[in-house]
Parts: sequence; structure tokens; C-alpha cells
Amino acid sequence: MANLFDLIGRLMISAIFLFSGINKILNYDGTVGWMEGYGIPGILLIPAIIIEILFPLMVIIGYQTRIAAGGLLLFSLSTAFIFHFDFSDQMQVIAFLKNVGLAGGMLFLVVNGAKDFSLEKKKKYVRL
Repeated sequence: MANLFDLIGRLMISAIFLFSGINKILNYDGTVGWMEGYGIPGILLIPAIIIEILFPLMVIIGYQTRIAAGGLLLFSLSTAFIFHFDFSDQMQVIAFLKNVGLAGGMLFLVVNGAKDFSLEKKKKYVRL
């Protein structure tokens, strides 16, 4: 049962990144304008989209989970400090804390990895 909950947890924590990456594709020009408003070059949206789609998929299927989770951990913290550091705005405080919470979940995956429902499942060999 713990392995099933591990898979469900990986799906749940990855979903926000996947939806965010897809939303960035669907609203590309608006997202570029928003990023440039913070002084971030719009060209960096492409790697952000790749990170927000590729790494969560890796976490879900359990392939290189620790590396992908580490990348998402750094991504979450960096976006929290770049885009959500205005503590005079309550919505930005919530967004900041959401990103910190996601980073904490990713740290848990970095430390523990994925369980049995993953491509990383260790094969047991029988010695003859």
C-alpha cells in the first residue's frame, strides 16, 4: 500500500508543474511579458517550460527521480525568490509559501527516491 501512496504522491506533487508548463505554452506571449516585467529575459521561458514538463514526468514514472526532484526543488525556490518575494501582497506570500512547500516535497523525494512503482525499482537477481 505504501508503494501505491508513493505513486499517488508523486502524481499529485508533479501535477502543478505539468499544468503550469502547459499553461505557459498556451499563453506564451503573456508569460514572456510577465517575466520581462520582473527583468527576466523572455528567452528563459523555453527552458522553464522544458523543466516544468520533463522533470515532473520523470518524477511520475520514477526515472532518475532524485535528479528530477532536485531540479524541481531548485526551480521552485528560484521562482519563489524571483517572482513571489513581495511580502506586502498577500497573494504573493501565498505563492511564495506554495513554492517553498513544493520544494520541501521535492527535497523529500531527493532524500528517499521513488518506491516500487517506478522505473528505478531494483531488480532482484537470483544466484544460481
